Amino acid sequence: MYTYSDADHAYLAERNRQFRQQVARRLDGSLTEDEFKPFRLMNGLYLQLHAYMLRVAIPYGTLSSGQMRKLAEIAERWDRGYGHFTTRQNIQFNWPKLEDVPDMLDALAEVGLHAIQTSGNTIRNVTADHFAGAAADELADPRPVAELIRQWSTDHPEFQFLPRKFKIAVTGSPNDRAVTRAHDIGLRMVARGGETGFEVIVGGGLGRTPMIGKVIRDFLPRADLLPYLEAIVAVYNRLGRRDNKYKARIKITVHEHGIGTIRDLVEAEFPARRAAFSGIDQQVLAGIEAQFAPPALPARDTGPFDAAYATDPMFRSFADTNLTAHRRADHAIVTVSLKAHGAVPGDASAGQMRVLADLAARYGHDELRVSHEQNIVLPHVARADLPALHRALRNAGLATANVGLASDIIACPGMDYCALATARSIPIAQEIAERVEALKIEHDLGPLKIKISGCINACGHHHVGHIGILGLDRAGVENYQVTLGGDHTETAAIGERAGPGFSAEALIPALERLLLAYLDLRHGRDESFLAAYRRLGPAPFKAALYGAEGQRDAA
Repeated sequence: MYTYSDADHAYLAERNRQFRQQVARRLDGSLTEDEFKPFRLMNGLYLQLHAYMLRVAIPYGTLSSGQMRKLAEIAERWDRGYGHFTTRQNIQFNWPKLEDVPDMLDALAEVGLHAIQTSGNTIRNVTADHFAGAAADELADPRPVAELIRQWSTDHPEFQFLPRKFKIAVTGSPNDRAVTRAHDIGLRMVARGGETGFEVIVGGGLGRTPMIGKVIRDFLPRADLLPYLEAIVAVYNRLGRRDNKYKARIKITVHEHGIGTIRDLVEAEFPARRAAFSGIDQQVLAGIEAQFAPPALPARDTGPFDAAYATDPMFRSFADTNLTAHRRADHAIVTVSLKAHGAVPGDASAGQMRVLADLAARYGHDELRVSHEQNIVLPHVARADLPALHRALRNAGLATANVGLASDIIACPGMDYCALATARSIPIAQEIAERVEALKIEHDLGPLKIKISGCINACGHHHVGHIGILGLDRAGVENYQVTLGGDHTETAAIGERAGPGFSAEALIPALERLLLAYLDLRHGRDESFLAAYRRLGPAPFKAALYGAEGQRDAA
C-alpha cells in the first residue's frame, strides 16, 4: 500500500488549516452559504437534505486496518455511529456538524486520508478493480497507476475548474470489475508484443444521458499515460460546454464532435504534452510500484477449508458466493457483504468497521478494499483461515452469503438523505432483499445485478444493472421506472426502459413476477438472467413485469 510521505502530510495539514479558517468565517457570518459553497466542495463537504455530508476519498478503494479503525472512530465521535460506502469507493458521513468538520479532516490526515476532490468540477477519486493485486485473472496490479494518476490530478493547476466533474477508473484484468466503460476515462490494461499498456476509453457516463465510452486508443504505452491523459482533459477543458451543466460532461463533448474528431484533437495535443514530461513521472511510478509489492504469502494447507466446506452448509454457501479465485490456489479473495437482508446497502456501523479491521490485521495482511458494489473485500486470506474468519463474520452479522445475488443491491441514499433525489432508494432495496429472502429463490436465481437510483443522476448505476430501478417524482408521487439488460462489465450495455413506471406499492410484486418468469424461461441454472435476456429479447420479460395486475398499477 502507498504510504504518505512527509510532504504529503504537510500538504494535508496546510489544506486542513485553510479550511478550518473558512469554516470559522462561515460560523461567525463572515461568509454566506453561497460564498462558502465553493470552499466546502473543494474539501468534500456537501449540504444534503437534512445536514452536511462529508465524503471521504478512499483512493482506488484500498484501506489499511488502521485507516478503517479511524473511520470507525470518526463515525462514533462526530456522526451517528456508522458510515456509508459508495459506488465511488468512498465513504460518506451523513450527519456531521459544521463546526466538527475541521477536526474530522485532521483525524483523517493522521492516517493519510482526506476529502480532497471528492466533489467539484475536477478530477474525482480514481477508482480501480477491488480485487487488484490479488485476482487470478489479472494482467497486472492497476493500483500503482491509479496512485500516479491521483498524485498528478490532485490540485492540477489547469484542471481545477473543468466544465463538469471528471471520473477515471482503471482495471488490470480482462474481466472488467471497475465499470471502465461508464467513466469519463476508462483504462484497461492490455498486452501487446510482450509490452503492457492501456486501452483508453473516453466519453462514458451515466446520469440523465447514459453513454458507453468509446475507444480512443486501443494501445497506449505505459510511459505515455500521464501526458495522454493530460491531452484528453485539456481538449475537454477547451471544448466542453459551460452553458448548460446537463450537457457539460465529456460524454456530450464526444457525442457532439464525434470520437474521430476528439481523437484527432487529442493526438495533436499529445506531442507537446509528452515533451513536457521529462521522465519524472516514470521515476515516481517506479517508487510507487515498490510500495505495492504483494505481501509474502507462505504456503498453507487447505485441509481446514476442505473439511469445513464438506461438513458445514452455512460455510459452504458463504464460500460458493463470497469467495473469488486468488492468484494463489491456497488463498482466496473474500467479499464481505454489507447487504444483510433488510439492511441499508453500503452502511457499516463503527463496530462492524472495527471487526473488519481486526480481521484484516489477523487474516488479511492488513488490507481491505471498498468495492464499487458497496461491499468490503479482504484480498489475501489463506483458505486454511477461512472457517475461523467465517465464524467471526457470523458473530458480527457480516456473513451474509449473497454476493452477486439478487439482494446484493447497489442503492444510492435517495430521498432519505440526498437533496437532489426525487424518490426513496433505501426502502425499495430493503423490500426487494426481504422479498427474495422470503421466497427462498435467491440462490436459485444465480448471478443478478439489481441497481437502484433515487434520481436521474444515477449514483446507483441503475443504467448498467441487469435490472435497473430509477425513482422519479410524478406529480408528488414516487414512481419507479424499470430498465432491463444493463451490464457494467467488459460487455457493457445500457439497460432498456421496460415501459411505464410503477408505484412503490406495485413495484415489488412486479419484480417478483419478473424473477419467477426468468426461472421458467431460462435454459437451466447455468443461463444467467442477463444471458437469458440477451437470448430471448425483452418481450417475455416485459410481459411478466406488466402482468394483468401490474399493468393496472403501472403509471
